[in-house]
Amino acid sequence: MLIKENSVPVVVLVSSQHGGLGIIRSLGRAGVPVYGVHQDAWEPASRSRYLRGVFCWDFSSAANADSIAFLLDVARRVGGRPILLATSDVTAVFLAEHARALDEAYLFSSPRVEVVRIFSSKKQTHDLCRELGIPTAEIACPASRDDVLHFAETKKFPVIVKGEDGPFLGTQKHNERVAIVTREKELLEIYDLNAGPGRPRFILQEYIPGGDDAIWMFNGYFNERSECLFGATGRKLRQFPAHRGSTCLGICAGNEIVEAQTKQLMRAVAYRGPLDLGYRFDARDGRYKLLDVNPRVGMTFRLFTAENELDVVRALYLDLTGQAIPAAEVREGRKWIVESNDLLSSWRDFREGQLTPNVWLQSLRGIQENVWLDSDDFAPLLTLPRFWFRRRSERNADSVSARGARTAPG
Repeated sequence: MLIKENSVPVVVLVSSQHGGLGIIRSLGRAGVPVYGVHQDAWEPASRSRYLRGVFCWDFSSAANADSIAFLLDVARRVGGRPILLATSDVTAVFLAEHARALDEAYLFSSPRVEVVRIFSSKKQTHDLCRELGIPTAEIACPASRDDVLHFAETKKFPVIVKGEDGPFLGTQKHNERVAIVTREKELLEIYDLNAGPGRPRFILQEYIPGGDDAIWMFNGYFNERSECLFGATGRKLRQFPAHRGSTCLGICAGNEIVEAQTKQLMRAVAYRGPLDLGYRFDARDGRYKLLDVNPRVGMTFRLFTAENELDVVRALYLDLTGQAIPAAEVREGRKWIVESNDLLSSWRDFREGQLTPNVWLQSLRGIQENVWLDSDDFAPLLTLPRFWFRRRSERNADSVSARGARTAPG
C-alpha cells in the first residue's frame, strides 16, 4: 500500500464544492481516519462513508477567536495531532493567518501568510509575475469611472471582471467572482453597483481569446524546502459556469513550460504546501499566461493521479507523517468529470451552437473518475438535489435583500 502508516487522522475544512469530497475519498480509501468540518450538515461530502465524524462550523461568519477555539476543541475530540487541510479560499487564508495558534494541536503544510496574501490579490500576483518575467494577462485596478472608461477605450472587448479579494455584484444583482463583459455600458454598470465605501474591489483583465481547452492547470505539493514532491499538468476541456468557471471536464496532459513557470514562481516565494494554478495559452504570442493561483488543494486535484494512486493529498500526508514519497508516473490521458456541472455547461454549448451531440459523446470517452457517481460511496449523490435546492433558495433570498438595500431610503 502507498500509505503504510495511516494512523494519523486528518481534519478537512470542507467547502460546499467537490474538492473536499475528493480528499475524503482519497485518504479514506487508504485507511486514514478522516473528519470533515462543514458549514452545512447537508453538504454532500458530509455523507461520505469514508468520514469518521462530522463537525459543523461557518468560518466566513464566525469571529477568528471563536474559530480557533472550535478547531482546538475538534483536535482534542479527534485525538492525537491531526493533519489540517483547507479546501477553500476562506479556510486557506484563515489557516495561514492563525498557523501559530494551531501549530501545537495540528500538523499542516501551509504557505506563509505573506505568500497567501500575495496570491489572494490579483494585482500583487500580476506584479510579481511581471517582476519574474512570467507571462500573465494585463490587468487594471479602476479607482474611478474615468479609469473604467479609459480601460474600455484602450482594450478590446470582451474584457474579464474579477473580484480582487472576494465576490462582486454583477449585472444580474448576484455575487460573482468572474464575469465576461462584452459592452462598455455593462462594464460601467458593474462599476456603479460596486462603487462606494465598503464595496468589494474588482479588477479588469484583458480577454485572451481561445476555447476552454486553451486553459492549462498545474496541481502539486511542495515541501518545506519548496521542492515539488508531486506535480502534474492538464487541460480543461469544459468549465462551469461555461467559459469562465472551474473545470467540469479535464484531461491530464504534460506541459513542460507550464511546469517550469510554476516551479520558478514557487521558488521565488519559498512556497510550501498544496497548490492549484491556472494558465491560458495565448495563440497571439504563443505564451502560457498565468491567470490564478490557489494556495491550497484544488477542486480538480483528483484529475492528477499516478499509476501508484499517488495524488496531491496523499503526497502531503506521506510528507507530514515522515514517510517516503515513491517515484510516480502520472497517468497522462486520464479524464475526470463533475457530471452535474458538465451537463449544464454542455447544454449551454449546445444552445450556442458550439457543441454537437457527436462531439459531446466523443469528449466523454476515456473518463476514469466521476465526482458524484461513485459505486462504493453513493450517499453524496443522493444528498445533492436537496443541497442544490437549499443553495438556490439562499441565493434568491440574498438577491431580494440586496435589491431591498439598494432601494431603501437614507
